Amino acid sequence: MVAPADPSTTQPSAGEASSSLAPAPALKQLNLDIEAAGTTRITELHKLDEFRYLAFKSTSLYKERMKRLHDKNIVERKFNLGDMVLLYNSRLRLFPGKLKSRWSGPFRVVEVFPSGAVEIVAEKDSHIFRVNGQILKLYAGMNEPKEVVEIHLTEPQRSSEP
Repeated sequence: MVAPADPSTTQPSAGEASSSLAPAPALKQLNLDIEAAGTTRITELHKLDEFRYLAFKSTSLYKERMKRLHDKNIVERKFNLGDMVLLYNSRLRLFPGKLKSRWSGPFRVVEVFPSGAVEIVAEKDSHIFRVNGQILKLYAGMNEPKEVVEIHLTEPQRSSEP
């Protein structure tokens, strides 16, 4: 709720300006010497060009440093024919589960192209398909067949003595 204005205080009318808001006269010196103004303007333009050049140089040095840093972390993957690889499943989106792996496979490499594409074949079926080599990694699984051991557990005999 707004409090009513006190009738004892006077308010300035809309056309009046208070003395604290009165504009002070602003004076700006204007250089009327055309020769001096022209040389000043030309030197300012030269300074601006130099500033732009230094900014361009700084930006190019920054880009080179970032490229070196990025390229240092890139791991080049070389696949040979017959290698076993895992394929990254990027479409596994909706509630995959906390421990669900995004890698599927293993697949066998059939052909490697110079562009980085790799043809792989699944071990279960003979469907050959071409994928980007960036979404593959070498499979470090066990090559020898696994030995299966069965252990049957039985209940121990209880004696009938109380």
